[in-house]
Amino acid sequence: MPAVQSVLIVGGGSAGCATATQLARAGVRVEIAEARSAVPVEGSGITLQGNALRVLRDVGVWDRLQAHGYAFDSVGMRAPDPAGTLVAEIPDVRTGGDDLPATLGIPRPTLARILLEHAAEAGADVRFGTFPTRLRQDDDGVDVTFGDGSERRYDLVVGADGVGSWTRRALRIDSEPRGTGMGIWRVDVARPADVFRTDLTHGGRCYIAGYCPTGPDTMYAYLVEDVQDRRHLSPAEQIAVVRDLASSYHGPWDDVRAQLTDTTGVNYSLFEWHVVDGPWHRGRVVLAGDAAHSCPPTLAQGAAQALEDAAVLSELLVGADRFDADLLARYTARRLPRARQVVEASVQIVQWMLDGVRPPVADVPALMHRIQTMVREPA
Repeated sequence: MPAVQSVLIVGGGSAGCATATQLARAGVRVEIAEARSAVPVEGSGITLQGNALRVLRDVGVWDRLQAHGYAFDSVGMRAPDPAGTLVAEIPDVRTGGDDLPATLGIPRPTLARILLEHAAEAGADVRFGTFPTRLRQDDDGVDVTFGDGSERRYDLVVGADGVGSWTRRALRIDSEPRGTGMGIWRVDVARPADVFRTDLTHGGRCYIAGYCPTGPDTMYAYLVEDVQDRRHLSPAEQIAVVRDLASSYHGPWDDVRAQLTDTTGVNYSLFEWHVVDGPWHRGRVVLAGDAAHSCPPTLAQGAAQALEDAAVLSELLVGADRFDADLLARYTARRLPRARQVVEASVQIVQWMLDGVRPPVADVPALMHRIQTMVREPA
């Protein structure tokens, strides 16, 4: 019998849904409190590395991801010249094992829908438009008050509510995301026929210009710049900025640029990071995913690390026959060192770019190889 019989998961993202699915399968009564009113329909693509795919296969959604995403096994490096010259194609490490591709691109709304639907199919009660406003706990459980005034009691609460986690703040854990000095533009466009993997261009007017296919006909492209206050730009002004920055890049970028219109979906966000450096729980409330750690996407490990949290936490909860403080301490002990290394490596790449540090001092391939070797082993 699992260590807990009733669990509230705050947040219906990757970590929350994967945890909910595994616990519900084991017979635990699971509720997901998702503040959004419905499955999201907006958002750019996401790049999932092999170690993320390994967890998603264990959760049971790999076949659906394959049907809706785009898998590939290499990364291209292009020059910021008038031809967008391909200078190298590098085989990528299959961090999920040899039977999974190295990488899968997929639209974020599609991933969200698949995970939420699968959690519900497993038996989790997904409650949209629901959010907690108060936690009160004792040795035996947690009383949760919700925004509609209702109150319920659970054996455990999992805060998987993202980088701005309400749960983390409710526990008075002093660990807030901080900026790195970079911002990123993302746009969703049709996939040109000559795009069949991620290609990266370093240099030019941006630190990075890249793209990732997300389906047979779709992809997202991104441009990384010095952080700026872009909050007050209109959609047309945002596209004008993207079009201007993209004018430095060619090859498939010429096709991307030609597709941009005032109605193109565009997103601007900051590179941020944090790590809760200590226990990820207080009593019977525990953090997972971006609530516990976040990183810039320079290693594309954000979702992977969140999913690894879900895998370890659900494994420990299902494998124990009673709940005690040591169980959640073991969760932190297994996940914190690994997550910290990924975050620090992701931030190091950003800092090298900001400082203009070049090889051999900025040995990005060696750093990436170290992280890839580590995450190839299951968490």
